Amino acid sequence: MNKRNVVVFGSRGQLGVELVHEFSRRGYHVTGFDRAGVDIGDASSVERILAQADPALVLNAAAYNQVDVAENEPQPAFIANALAVRNLAMACRQLDAQLVHFSTDYVFDGTAGRPYTEEDQPHPLGAYAVSKLAGELYARAYLETPLVIRTSGVFGPGGLNTARGNFIETMLRLATRQEPIRVVADHVASPTYSPLLAARTADLVERKQRGLFHVGGGTAISWFDYAAMIFRAAGLQPELQPTNEKLHRAAARRPKFSALSNAKMESCGVAPMPPLEQAVAMYLQAREKHFIQK
Repeated sequence: MNKRNVVVFGSRGQLGVELVHEFSRRGYHVTGFDRAGVDIGDASSVERILAQADPALVLNAAAYNQVDVAENEPQPAFIANALAVRNLAMACRQLDAQLVHFSTDYVFDGTAGRPYTEEDQPHPLGAYAVSKLAGELYARAYLETPLVIRTSGVFGPGGLNTARGNFIETMLRLATRQEPIRVVADHVASPTYSPLLAARTADLVERKQRGLFHVGGGTAISWFDYAAMIFRAAGLQPELQPTNEKLHRAAARRPKFSALSNAKMESCGVAPMPPLEQAVAMYLQAREKHFIQK
């Protein structure tokens, strides 16, 4: 096993691209795999790929995150978010490799009314959330010291190259339509900038931290207020209207307050996340640079 070898699954997603960049920047030899390169739902494929790569560290940023679709089609979500993690955990155990697995704030039901800590008991509300919690449990069942990182509302420049984009891109696209934009005001999260999440992940790894950690954006904010912040930062003034869960029906239930506390992370000496306004500004700068280069 080469201690500098790192494998990233989901390497073309908003978090995966940043993990590849961050660990490469720190001098690791990083190999990335996307869905087209390997199906992590296939145990034999996972075992073969990891045996060839011989990594000391495996980062799993691959996920099925179509929350509403999963309510009608729970099996694909469970395969990608749970059984695939089992495959990774078993392969890591065979190779004595460290597994870092990313989970979600959606494992909570949102009734606490405050940022969740690692000690709070999960209570998932739908098929997607159940599959993500199952992935956490599989990692912990097959490995003695996995690192499981829960995060919230990830956004990053990688979203410019993916079909589904991210919340900021959705808001900017809607702002061009000259129509009222309705965003829920009764749901609160802690949106997380993916380059910062990747850096905090590397910090935790290099501090040899194990177990469960929350790494959210550091600001608890409603999606409506988040949208307003985006438009202010972008210098836009579309008609933005608040709505709520009852008026904005969706197939899947979502936690109303799923912001995450980063206190445990910070207690390990890892730098706090900057204010969300700063992260949004960083994203818009990266976005502008992206389009200039194109």
